[in-house]
Amino acid sequence: MTQAPRAPRPVPPGFLAAYDEVLAAHWPGDTAPSLVPTPYGATHINSCGPEGAPPLVLLPGGGATSAVWAAQATRLGRTHRVHAVDLVGEPGRSTPGERPIRSADDLTAWLDAVLDGMGVESTALGGHSYGGWIALRYALHEPRRVSRLVLVDPTGCFAGFRPGYLLHALPMLLRPTVRRTRAFLAWETGGAPSRPDWARLRDEAVGFPSARPVTGPKPSPEELRGLGVETLVLLAGDSRAHDAGKVAAKARRLLPHAGTATVAGATHHSVPQGAGADETGRRMEDFLSAPARP
Repeated sequence: MTQAPRAPRPVPPGFLAAYDEVLAAHWPGDTAPSLVPTPYGATHINSCGPEGAPPLVLLPGGGATSAVWAAQATRLGRTHRVHAVDLVGEPGRSTPGERPIRSADDLTAWLDAVLDGMGVESTALGGHSYGGWIALRYALHEPRRVSRLVLVDPTGCFAGFRPGYLLHALPMLLRPTVRRTRAFLAWETGGAPSRPDWARLRDEAVGFPSARPVTGPKPSPEELRGLGVETLVLLAGDSRAHDAGKVAAKARRLLPHAGTATVAGATHHSVPQGAGADETGRRMEDFLSAPARP
């Protein structure tokens, strides 16, 4: 007798309300949602900025949503059409489809389908943390579709996690609860305060029915040396996830068209939204608006 498939866990009732509250409070007034069908599920995208402006696609870190890019979208939406994506299988308004995402190849095929669905042939691409790993993997997969690449405190790209970071994260990873997530983030950010609406969204995301994220080896030195896309590697100066100086040095050594910068006072979890968010946006703006290298 075959066992019936397990029903998916429901989205926590307060999650969508918290998500919409953050968007309304912190994103530009012209922000428009859209839903792009792909073989891997319906992908929710929050877009802002002038129609017809150069596109910029932004991917959040694991456990976060597209809303985390609020500060950068507000700044970069003046010169770009910003598209912030909710990752399929992670907290947000995207919904998984019949084909699961199980490998890096699935992730790049999913992002191909997202860009196709938006009618975007080539775009600047940015990602934070796990989203940075996806963005780098995609640039290696299809460099012709990536005009410029921004990696914000990326993980799994140039170095592994610090053992202490994994040790502190372990209780939250084994059995996520609001209390454990709060304790971990308080440790990583040095106890930096969070606005009530952002804290509510973070708490509600703990119970979101997320899929196991795709993990894989770091790109090989040969792959990185062959990447011709202009890249900015933007590190959080006080990141506890890894040694920012070592990551920057390795990125400069392996990526032929990379520049690096450090956001002083920012940690891994506060660099896109929190301490350093404004400087992150400014450095991204400077990089994206600079003339192309000869």
